[in-house]
Amino acid sequence: MFRVLGWLRNTVVLMWLCGALAVSTLTLAVQALTLSAQVATVTASASAAALRHRKDLAKAVSKARAKARLRRVLVAIPVVGTGAAVAFEAQDFSDWQTDNPDGTLSDYSCEVAALSAEVVDEVLQDLPDGFRPSRDMVLTQLPECAPEP
Repeated sequence: MFRVLGWLRNTVVLMWLCGALAVSTLTLAVQALTLSAQVATVTASASAAALRHRKDLAKAVSKARAKARLRRVLVAIPVVGTGAAVAFEAQDFSDWQTDNPDGTLSDYSCEVAALSAEVVDEVLQDLPDGFRPSRDMVLTQLPECAPEP
């Protein structure tokens, strides 16, 4: 009799354990599927955002290049070029001043000179040795800019 009760008790405990394990397995499977779906959604949206960003960046670069090309063409025309160059510089200074409200014209000039020096140096490196001016000659043409305290 005790033996049958012991066997029945063991059977009930094993059945309960199997049921608990089955429920846990199903719960974990549902969570895994849910998380996989979330990861797929986030990955797809990240890919779409990256592609959209890449397209927007390419469009912005193309616009900047076209704008620079147009400026070069306008500046190449003698009389119109002088007026265009002045207008472009005034617009660039105005744009710079919105980002730097406390900046002065000399601050802008120094920043433009520093950036231009970098670009000129890159362009000069591409020239053949016979046409390339010396680095010292170019550096002496740049204005002296002292950083403000």
